Amino acid sequence: MKVDLLIVGAGFAGAVLAERCASQLGLECLVLDRRHHIGGNSYDAPDESGILLHVYGPHYFRSNSPKIIDYLGQFTEWHPVEYKILSWTDGRYWQFPINLNTFEQLLGRASTSEEMERTLAEWREPCPSPRNSEEVIVSQVGRQLYDKFFRNYTRKQWGRDPAELDASVCGRIPVRTNRDDRYLSESFQALPKQGYTAMFERMLHHQKIRVELGADFRQWRDKVEWRHLVYTGMVDEYFDHCYGDLPYRSLRFERESFQQEFVQPVMQVNYPNDHDYTRIVEIKHATGQKLPTTTTVREYPAPYERGGEAYYPIPAPAAQELYSKYAALAEACGDVSFVGRLATYRYYNMDQVVGMALVEFEKIAAKFSSKSS
Repeated sequence: MKVDLLIVGAGFAGAVLAERCASQLGLECLVLDRRHHIGGNSYDAPDESGILLHVYGPHYFRSNSPKIIDYLGQFTEWHPVEYKILSWTDGRYWQFPINLNTFEQLLGRASTSEEMERTLAEWREPCPSPRNSEEVIVSQVGRQLYDKFFRNYTRKQWGRDPAELDASVCGRIPVRTNRDDRYLSESFQALPKQGYTAMFERMLHHQKIRVELGADFRQWRDKVEWRHLVYTGMVDEYFDHCYGDLPYRSLRFERESFQQEFVQPVMQVNYPNDHDYTRIVEIKHATGQKLPTTTTVREYPAPYERGGEAYYPIPAPAAQELYSKYAALAEACGDVSFVGRLATYRYYNMDQVVGMALVEFEKIAAKFSSKSS
């Protein structure tokens, strides 16, 4: 079989590049995915009760980029939503991310942004250049709030102490001294109105795109002749783990359905200090479905083992040092594009992956243009 592009992975990176290269360049694209569905970890599907679930954990789309929003908007209408979460600890719900409401809960009385600013200034442990996730939080809110909301949650999620992780891990979570209790800060926050899977189906519906599911690249690579390869899987797997295994985290999910409209006050409740799971998600709060039943999903972080599902690259110094060796090999592969969270070993959001794929499309377009001229 001969194709212009062989694309490994039908998630955001692979789907964007297949759609762009097929629709804009007329290239024949073969998309492989070892799973039996498109959409990667963003895949959603209804459960037995008709609840549209994010099968691999909640995917809260948000972006500050009009280019990315407009691009995806060709394939979906949007359902605007402000994602709300709470944190359960010390036997009660707490407003989270930390904001003025959280501070008032801590004090047990009304307060002001000015008082919160003054108090945090007293609690903070000065650290002009935080080197890890512990330092980035204690330098913002001090040790008390770090222990209450961040320390044990991070240990469960990553299997490592926050002091062992890059500052960007906990630095993703905002701290506010006003009453803004949104989980995220981006100007655009929404979900695809009919779901992620429907959006991916439209992206990949093109006469120049062929999709093969349940297809492992290692079993297909000798069956296909391609002019360019787009690889979105684990970079160490591509190079047969020649420098050793990069560390990843995996997840396990437990669903529970209820014969009532809602069981949680908000979409997501974090459990930093109780239970083995990190959070319970009731995504129906965000999707806006009108059904008399609901489903919650408990999320248990787990070590990654070969053959399992890798969800998160681990942002830690030793892991980055090992990745740099694979990055050098990837850089030397002239006819291969490594795109996405696993292929570049970065903890990217969905919009960042879309942006990366759009940039890579321009490089591929230039390459094919130069070859044809």
